[in-house]
Amino acid sequence: MTETTSPMQAAAPGGIVRILVHAEPAGRSAGLVRAAADLAQRLGAQLTGLGAEMAEPLAPANPYAGVTTAEWVAAMSEQIEANLKSAEAEFRKAAEGLGAEWRICRDMPARALAMVARSADLVIVGAAPSVNYYRAADPAEVVMQAGRPVLIAPEGADHFAGRAAVVAWKDTREARRAVIDALPLLRRTQEVVVQAVCAEPDAEYAEAQTSDVAAWLDRHGINARARVSAGVEADVVDELNAEALAIGADLIVAGAYGHSRLREWAFGGVTRTLLDEPRCWLLLSH
Repeated sequence: MTETTSPMQAAAPGGIVRILVHAEPAGRSAGLVRAAADLAQRLGAQLTGLGAEMAEPLAPANPYAGVTTAEWVAAMSEQIEANLKSAEAEFRKAAEGLGAEWRICRDMPARALAMVARSADLVIVGAAPSVNYYRAADPAEVVMQAGRPVLIAPEGADHFAGRAAVVAWKDTREARRAVIDALPLLRRTQEVVVQAVCAEPDAEYAEAQTSDVAAWLDRHGINARARVSAGVEADVVDELNAEALAIGADLIVAGAYGHSRLREWAFGGVTRTLLDEPRCWLLLSH
């Protein structure tokens, strides 16, 4: 990994002093980087851009292809270098005036982001339901490996307002972690709804839980209220999206539930649906 640094900015109030964003070449993440730069400026945080890419494994040799392995490796290396330079140029353009930092890593983007996340308070990535993960970050992998809150942009997003938010509540460690990780962003909102979706017999218990969380947020100076609706797990994401639409929220905060299985991550249904079909920005913590 190589690094180009610039002087550190003053620490930002509220807990986010450095934001890490994945920058891709050819305009693929231009909107994401602009949104990250704008958020860093509003928070007074330093922005770090990461260019990360890795050559795909060489397919079995085709004796008629006319290209040797050495030629293929050289061509791929040259393309990766060109892509990283392009990503850096786009990042620096978006982050002009922020005193931003640029890093590069010739590795799988998700793995590189998880590694560099040690120096960040918040990681920002784009939603990527169907991409080449040798060039773009798998947000699910980043969430589960980074050990930091991850802010995931819906497709095409180029600005994060964060004026209102919905907290997806389930009485688990992951949900508690997500709420406290989100505090620096929630403090900047005008309204927060703590939402639980549960079977009718569990409604009273869920109302007590969500009221506790809303009161805790209120003690942190956040205008929050509780909401419980009846439903099963399959209804949760629809309910969250409907409430976000109702209050004009562009942020959903949720715990991420999953475990590693045969080198892949197996997720709970709500986490998987949120990741696959984000309609607004997601802040996920694991």
